[in-house]
Amino acid sequence: MSDIITDKMDLFAGPCALESEELAMKVAERLTKDLEPFMDKINFTFKGSFDKANRSSIDSYRGPGIDEGLRILEKISKEFGISTVTDYHFPEQADLVASVVDTIQIPAFLCRQTDMIVAGAKACKTYGSQLKIKKGQFLAPSDTINIIEKAANFLPKDKILLTERGTSFGYNNLIVDMASFQIMKSFGVRTIHDATHCVQQPGGLGKITGGKREQIFVLAKAAIAAGADGIFMEAHPNPDVALCDATNQLPMESVKGIIEKLLEIREVVR
Repeated sequence: MSDIITDKMDLFAGPCALESEELAMKVAERLTKDLEPFMDKINFTFKGSFDKANRSSIDSYRGPGIDEGLRILEKISKEFGISTVTDYHFPEQADLVASVVDTIQIPAFLCRQTDMIVAGAKACKTYGSQLKIKKGQFLAPSDTINIIEKAANFLPKDKILLTERGTSFGYNNLIVDMASFQIMKSFGVRTIHDATHCVQQPGGLGKITGGKREQIFVLAKAAIAAGADGIFMEAHPNPDVALCDATNQLPMESVKGIIEKLLEIREVVR
């Protein structure tokens, strides 16, 4: 696994699901090439999920599974020399996932599960990985101190990241409280803005989730200005035909321009 540098802007980017090895390699190659000019300013980690366990419909695509997914991520890491991140969904998966990727991620709806946090923290300590936890859509930023205390029993805080992905606001809508970054950073951990999931409209299209792609850049700029340490975003060669999160993934060719602007804002803020 690659060393993780913490004094740069964290960037987690890649497709929602690992739809195929071919697609994952294509996205990784394009992002690595496009982001090369910024590598002295960003800490790039390729993102891809081997299982999307929280889907609106039972018929929705979930992913290639843990064995195939980790094989693809390991290949990407070796071929392009980049870090990788993926979700895990059960405590017993933490060790295997942390042995392959540089950052393991707890999905938002599982962020309070003590067994998930403890297993993840222990696995990260064993393998030198990071633990990235998405703040639940139901959780106040001040309440994440309890998550940090659970993880910090086993893992240094510089290896723990909290991700803001919006808070439920009525039905089928999310809002981002920009004050959450300051609040969560006060607990001694880095904070990440989930630029694409925060514009979701959960269940907004019946059997699939809706989204407001046009708001991604606006909110990302605000998050960096508010002090977020990094950005998480999903990108796809053709988002409209993506097998998951089609309405809120970015075209992969747009990532370079967005990151360039976000780095300019970050420099001003710093």
